[in-house]
Amino acid sequence: MIAFHPIYVHPLPENHRFPMEKYDLLKRQLLHEGIVEESCFFEPDILSDNQLLTVHSLEYWDRLSGLKLTDREQRVSGFVHSNQLIERELTIMEGTRKASELALKAGLAFNIAGGTHHAFHDRGEGFCLLNDQVIAAKWILENSSIKRILIVDLDVHQGNGTAALCVNEDRIFTFSMHGAGNYPLKKEKSDLDIHLKDGISDKEYLFLLESNLDKVISTFQPEFIFYQSGVDVLESDKLGRLSLSQKACYKRDLIVYEFVRQLKVPVVTTMGGGYSPQIKDIVNAHSNTFKAAFGNLT
Repeated sequence: MIAFHPIYVHPLPENHRFPMEKYDLLKRQLLHEGIVEESCFFEPDILSDNQLLTVHSLEYWDRLSGLKLTDREQRVSGFVHSNQLIERELTIMEGTRKASELALKAGLAFNIAGGTHHAFHDRGEGFCLLNDQVIAAKWILENSSIKRILIVDLDVHQGNGTAALCVNEDRIFTFSMHGAGNYPLKKEKSDLDIHLKDGISDKEYLFLLESNLDKVISTFQPEFIFYQSGVDVLESDKLGRLSLSQKACYKRDLIVYEFVRQLKVPVVTTMGGGYSPQIKDIVNAHSNTFKAAFGNLT
């Protein structure tokens, strides 16, 4: 059994800068190539306030949901706030939580959206208002026998919100490989941070990934994994500043899923960022993530 989060139920207006169209195109690509069937997709409801408040402050949530954040706070978040936006965000959060529930049963689930790793306890930034992976991780810790969760974040931008939210949580290990000179300017401290130089080669990147996943296992034995699989590491990405080829990005995913297979633990994958000028480059790279998962977890 494999479960997915579908395209957004409530698309945002055209004037929002974040490239939302990739989610619709990715679903179409997966169906067109026969990678998945329509029946694999699920449509979540919205996350409950109680679950949201296990991670985010009541004051922040009251201000966010009441559309009371300042113009500056909205600019930092990357969005002009609206009721439609907040509902969409809650749907994404529930998508990752529900994917976690399904992965506990089936071993593998995806959120075609998700990966909102720049959201902190009391603020949002970088197109992230709430933190879906940490919310879902808290749900797992509260509702299952699992006691050790690993978050593997390979988006080009450090998951600063995720790192900050988990700094005092020994049951969640955060591992991030990201551009040293890229956003955010001020990095938080993950359990393991690998700061990458601009223009890193395919070979060096993949070596660092494999060797540091091995290092994680020497200190932490995860029982559940979240994988943030951003494709803004591509050489074609206009914001990434790394230089990975499509082939290396696919190999990156293969390495992660082989790691998961060896550990025999459930995994939830979120898509994260991708800002190549050609949308086909983004969609192809995201499609390859699904292919890598299925090839190694069957």
